[in-house]
Amino acid sequence: MSDFIRDIIDEDLKAGKHQGRVATRFPPEPNGYLHIGHAKSVCLNFGIAGQYAGACNLRMDDTDPSGESMEYVDSIIRDVKWLGFDWDDRLYYASDYYETLYQYALQLIGKGRAYVCSLSADEIREYRGTLTEPGRESPYRSRSVEENLDLFERMRAGDFEEGTHVLRAKIDMTSPNLTMRDPVIFRIKKEAHYRTGDKWCIYPMYDFAHCLSDSIEKITHSICTLEFENNRPLYDWFLDELSVECHPQQIEFARLNLSFTILSKRKLIELVEKGIVIGWDDPQMPTLAGMRRRGYTPEAIRTFCERIGVAKNDSIIDIALLEHCVRDDLNEKAPRVMAVLRPLRVVIDNYPEGRVEEMECPYHPQNAAMGSRKVPFSRVLYVERDDFMENPPRKFYRLAPGREVRLRYGYFIKCVSVVKDPGTGDVVELHCTYDPETRSGFAPDGRKVDATIHWVSAAHSLPAEVRLYDRLFHVANPLMKEGSDLTAALNPKSLEILDSCRVEPSLSDAAPGSRFQFERVGYFCMDSAASSDKGPVFNRTVTLRDSWAKIVEKGNTPTR
Repeated sequence: MSDFIRDIIDEDLKAGKHQGRVATRFPPEPNGYLHIGHAKSVCLNFGIAGQYAGACNLRMDDTDPSGESMEYVDSIIRDVKWLGFDWDDRLYYASDYYETLYQYALQLIGKGRAYVCSLSADEIREYRGTLTEPGRESPYRSRSVEENLDLFERMRAGDFEEGTHVLRAKIDMTSPNLTMRDPVIFRIKKEAHYRTGDKWCIYPMYDFAHCLSDSIEKITHSICTLEFENNRPLYDWFLDELSVECHPQQIEFARLNLSFTILSKRKLIELVEKGIVIGWDDPQMPTLAGMRRRGYTPEAIRTFCERIGVAKNDSIIDIALLEHCVRDDLNEKAPRVMAVLRPLRVVIDNYPEGRVEEMECPYHPQNAAMGSRKVPFSRVLYVERDDFMENPPRKFYRLAPGREVRLRYGYFIKCVSVVKDPGTGDVVELHCTYDPETRSGFAPDGRKVDATIHWVSAAHSLPAEVRLYDRLFHVANPLMKEGSDLTAALNPKSLEILDSCRVEPSLSDAAPGSRFQFERVGYFCMDSAASSDKGPVFNRTVTLRDSWAKIVEKGNTPTR
């Protein structure tokens, strides 16, 4: 495997940089759950460390007590482990370094490279200037080292209210890079931290804490996404001014942008808080927790991340590629079972009442090692309502009056009559006959049928609830316009709940999180969190094939 990041590392190793070490880290902020975009970074950082016999740390960049919590920390740890990666004993927190970061700030003040500024937040923004106009120096920029040290120590002691003072780096207010115009490096925030409690009332800014945390951990290559490219000069400035022992190299790569998906944490929080989804682990969410609950496998996600590669320029990846990777993986490992989602009752008139046969059904047609199970067959069955039409069009090959089909792993049956609801006229029951000579799946006289359909025994099947999940948005770029209303882009058919489903009895022992292929229907996962009085809940992971290709081509929303 090769890409521009690995090319840089190869050159560094040839030059003997960092004493031949390779050390990376995955540094999320614990203010939300990880999503598929984070998975790309996880796979990249841990993958590089593994490839070069190095180490990858897991670090929580917890510099802002607002919104951070142990719930998010626990979810991050769980998700990275689920993806298949391990950091041994190298779990760190930026909050572990608060005292060290405070001492670094004192060093900058002592060198005359940082000062306490008493402008308000709005005034700081006004003084910063624009892309075409230079900034103006704060009137507090000329404070003496002694005054700055005194004020900063009093900030730590809690003598001032929020917003009255900040500590800023003294760099260049005329720099063409706005990030370098005296950025804030510490601010007053009288809010308890989920780990340090009320010990601190000043907190470091992300840019200050991040690069120094990398240095403290002796990271060699600080790999981040393109939005931090403008911050790289600041990353280097802090490390150069403080003459640290280890100066990592920041390398930026293109973040993952996925069609029909949003990966903005702010927007994901909005979905949760507005109740558009039921939580961070809603199977409609692009979070790893949501994907796991929906039935995605870590292997499929790792394959997807490997296939999209690492690029220098932003682009949008078609979500169909991710779904293809999921199908490919589940095709190999998901046992095949039969489930009827919209049951239509079938009575086989010439099948003996009370008789029950057990059909031997393999769990996988190409993998005998997965074994088989016995599925009971009886006089009354359920078939899929969509597998019958009273007046079928020319290319409909399934059940219809007078037509014969094969039951999966079973007999040929022929529809001889229908029973309708007298009030609605809807077909509610089929009466059929079966050919007892066709249990092998073939007719002795050589006749053939045009279709094979799945079924379950009415008496032996189990009730279940099935949730048909689809893409949450019906447009490829839900955030095409800044500030656009997310609700306008929502797919009205992103979830359909079917509560009268029937599944074969082998699923009585299914464990939460188990994945299956419901034959002819799609891939499903037994929900690990939801429950229903209708029976176990199965979430559709992905359809058997891409059902959106023609929909997108025609510009329509999905239909069923």
